[in-house]
Formats: sequence, structure tokens, C-alpha cells
Amino acid sequence: MLADGWGHMTDWWGDRRWIWIWGRSLAVVLILALASCAIPQIKAEDRLFLPITVDLLDVYNLPPQEFEGTTVGGLSALAYDRPRDRLYALSDDRGRFGPARFYTLTLAIGIDGAGQPQFDAVTLEGFTPLLDAEGNPYPNGSIDPEGIALSPRDTLFVSSEGDVRQNAPPFIGEFDRQTGQILNTLPLPERYLPDAPDSPTRGVQNNLSLEALTVTGSSSGAGMTEPFRLFVATESALVQDYIDDPSQPLNTRFLHYLIGDDQTTLIAEHRYPLDLEPTGAVANGLTDMLSIDPGGHFLALERAFGLRGVQVKLFQLATGGATDISAIVSLAGDVSGISPIRKQLVLNFDDTPLAVDNLEGMTLGPRLPDGSQSLLLVSDNNFDGDRTTQLILLRLTL
Repeated sequence: MLADGWGHMTDWWGDRRWIWIWGRSLAVVLILALASCAIPQIKAEDRLFLPITVDLLDVYNLPPQEFEGTTVGGLSALAYDRPRDRLYALSDDRGRFGPARFYTLTLAIGIDGAGQPQFDAVTLEGFTPLLDAEGNPYPNGSIDPEGIALSPRDTLFVSSEGDVRQNAPPFIGEFDRQTGQILNTLPLPERYLPDAPDSPTRGVQNNLSLEALTVTGSSSGAGMTEPFRLFVATESALVQDYIDDPSQPLNTRFLHYLIGDDQTTLIAEHRYPLDLEPTGAVANGLTDMLSIDPGGHFLALERAFGLRGVQVKLFQLATGGATDISAIVSLAGDVSGISPIRKQLVLNFDDTPLAVDNLEGMTLGPRLPDGSQSLLLVSDNNFDGDRTTQLILLRLTL
């Protein structure tokens, strides 16, 4: 009986043990299932990007006007000078309405009745002509200023699209902030230089050249400047990269420079795929970009216009992992093996109540009254007397 009793006890314990193991396993499965529901699923590509949001706050319409003998218009780029609390606005005038120049503006940002930041006033304070190495204004048609950035050594870098038809090459120049005189130019690869004024086989396309420019880095504060980085990109494809197929995205080229006290080095070049050209578009391209951290993240403005009016999208870019294409002669063929700069849509202005105009410039602006970071955009009115210049105020949250 003892043996029978022990046997029954063994069977009973065995059954209880398996029930316990099965129950524990079921609990683990349920916990994992609940955890998988609670944790959002993130795609690997999303980890490339910073968590960014932008909020549209206000718009200020700067009317067409004359200022100190110049026509205010064609504002195609912005740079905010935080220590001086001044905004520099670059005009893309080639010399028709005044010398090539940038304007200095002051901004007053307050709070509206709902507690939201708004423009209180935008004031033109002065303008500075861009001067050549001899200290003279640039001849008409020889320069087409499109990008501007304030550097850590308190100079202004300006990109010029040039003019293919006038045999005026594109260039990137460093200018004295106070006098506007050029100090030096950055080396530009030969593949960007048109080889003929008519029907070139290589180089930038006319009026689709060095449009977007940004700088990152900070001063050492010891009389010397630590090396910093400058990035510039074409508005659309180079001649040798162009694809005459609207079902395929065009590729612009994105240049990365390292700039030190004694030398400038072209570090890398990357493929930037534009969004597909909208139906009925006359033009489509990258109009500006802005470095937002030292880790290779940028904001980028793409603008198209045509039968559907002006369409503008704001993207975040992640350059990490992009292939260096500096040795690739043409992007017109198969580019499937060339990792591009990655893009993520931040804001489609078609989804906002604001009817945007020809947005071409962008900069991080002053802190808003609530301490958050502002983002400023500007439109180019193309010197059309019936159009205003839009200054758009957004909140950027990282």
C-alpha cells in the first residue's frame, strides 16, 4: 500500500508540475504579447531621423518697396546672426535693380491674443553690396546669389548660380560680413562647370545651379576657429545627370566641405533624389537646406510650380550611410547600387491653411517668447510688383 500510495503521489506531483510549467509559459507569452502591443513598432529607416515637428505660427508680408536706391525683392536666402539679433536676407538680383547685395533686417516677435508667437514688426535696417576682390560691385549678369550662411569665423558664405549663357561660372565665395568684399572662393569640381555657353555636355543647368547652402560648426573662442563644415547642393540635376523621363526622380548633387584656417577640403559628394515632378510643373527643385545637428541631419525645402501653382515640402535629411559619388561621372544610368541621402517628410504646405508663395530661403531664427526655437522661411517675389515677399514663422521642435 505504501508503494501504491507513493506511486499515486508521484503521478499527482507530476501532473501538478506540468500544469505549473504550462501556466507559467502561458503567462510569459501573454506578457510578451501585451508588451509588443504597448511598444510602437519602429522601422529601421525611421531610426535614421530625429523626432522633429514644426508648427506654423505666423506670416508677414513685406510689400514691394525701394530702399536706399535698390528695389527690395528676389529674397532667396536667409541667415540669422544670433549674437547681434539680426537677419541677413540675400537678394538674387543680378544687377538690374541695384548691385548684388544682402539686406539686414530686425525682427520683433511677440504674442497674439491666443498666446501664440507672432511677428510684431519686420524692419529693413540696411543693405550691403557684394564686392569682388578689387572692391568693386559685380558686373551685371556675372553673379546670381542664391544661398547664404554665417560662418563660425563671422564671415558670410554665398553661393552663386552663375549664368551659363553669359559664360559666368557658378561659385561659392566667402565674404566679409561688414564690407561685403569677397575674401576667397571654394574649389568647385570641374564637373560642375559648363563646358560651353550653348548646349553644354556637362556642368550645372542654367538657373538650376548652386541654390542651397548651409554651414555647421562653432568658434573655439580662443582667437582661432575650429574646422567647420559647409554643405552646398544644386537645385536640380547636372547636365550629365539629367534624365528626360518624368516617371524617374532627378538626382541633385550634395557637396560636403571641411574648412579650416589654412585649407579647404572637399570631403564627399552624395546623391540627393528629388521628389517626382508634379503633373503640370514648369520647375521642380531643391531651394534651400539647413544643418540642424553635427550628426548629418538637415532640413530641406523642395519647391515646384506650374499649372497647380506653388507647391512646397519641408523634409528632414539623414546623410549617414550615403554613398560618396565624387568618382561617379554620371547619375543618368542605373543608380540602384548608390545609397542616396535619406529623406523624411516633415511638412507639406498643401496641408496647411497658408497659401505659400515661391519659398526659397530658410534659417533657424531667434528663440520665441516661450523659449522654443523658431524657423524662418522667405519667398522670392521675382521682382514682381504685384507680389509681396512672405516671411513665415514656424516653431521647430526637436
